[in-house]
Parts: sequence; C-alpha cells; structure tokens
Amino acid sequence: MSVSEFFNMGGYAVYVWPSYGLTAIVLGWVFVSPIISKKNIIKQLRIKYRQQERQANAEQSVAPGRE
Repeated sequence: MSVSEFFNMGGYAVYVWPSYGLTAIVLGWVFVSPIISKKNIIKQLRIKYRQQERQANAEQSVAPGRE
C-alpha cells in the first residue's frame, strides 16, 4: 500500500476525508466551548459582584449612621 493509495482510500476519499475533517471540527468545538462558556460566566459574575458592591457603597454613603 502506497501513500497515494492510503489518501485515495480505495476511491472513497471524497467521503472519508471530509468526515474526518468534520469530526475534528466538532471535537475541537466540544473542547473549546466549555472554556469559552466558563470565561463568559466568570465575567458576568464579576460584573454582577461589582454592581452589588457599588450599590452597597451607595446605600452606606446616602444614610451614614443608620443601621
């Protein structure tokens, strides 16, 4: 079996290689997608935490001494 026969896949290369490529893309997305989601969730939580801190600081500065 030569290299060209291997890449030809017995005449089925038109079907085999695109399926390998699509599988590689899907598997890549399966690994990358959770990382992107995690970063977005952490970013949203930081924004929400900062908003809560600002709101708490604003409430304290409006009515100092009230507790």
